[in-house]
Amino acid sequence: MSTNFVLIDYENVQPTELALLRGSRFKVKLFLGANQAKIPVSLAAAVHALGSDAEYVLLESGGSNAVDFHVAYYVGVLSAQEPSAHFHIISKDTGFDPLIKHLKVRGVTAQRLPSIVGLTRKPANASASGDRLPVAVAHLSKLKAAKPRTEKTLRRTLHALFKNELSEDEMSALVDALCEHGNVKREGSKLAYGFSSGP
Repeated sequence: MSTNFVLIDYENVQPTELALLRGSRFKVKLFLGANQAKIPVSLAAAVHALGSDAEYVLLESGGSNAVDFHVAYYVGVLSAQEPSAHFHIISKDTGFDPLIKHLKVRGVTAQRLPSIVGLTRKPANASASGDRLPVAVAHLSKLKAAKPRTEKTLRRTLHALFKNELSEDEMSALVDALCEHGNVKREGSKLAYGFSSGP
């Protein structure tokens, strides 16, 4: 079975859901910037509870995008050691997206998620989002210049499309699927679209 590595950019995302990964198949690496000398006791306890499946990566010096470069380095090293591994970068920083695209082209399974919750959704939701993905892509393609420009508006548009039948988890899974397939791109607080590659 392939190893799933979870690399958390703690400068960008301070997760409170590490307990969701307990007893699961994930190996967690929590990247702490040089200026992050203190972490909450609750986080330390959550990391400790994961035992040998979790470790801190402490940066010795700071700098612009220092954590990002360390995350990229570890993905490179680990993907060379375990070519079949899956990589989940937890960060809201869209600067990781070109790296993700580059990895995928080279056969490395990787994704960026804004939170750990996206990793722990039930498979049924993921399957449902896959079934809805072509419908969502077709609808958004037809909107042309009227496409939603924020995630909030995108969610409203998709709720209307699916007649408000989606739970929040199902909606999040669908939005994540649109992003993972390159149909929707998060650019800060705004959205951009690219349907050339299809769903």
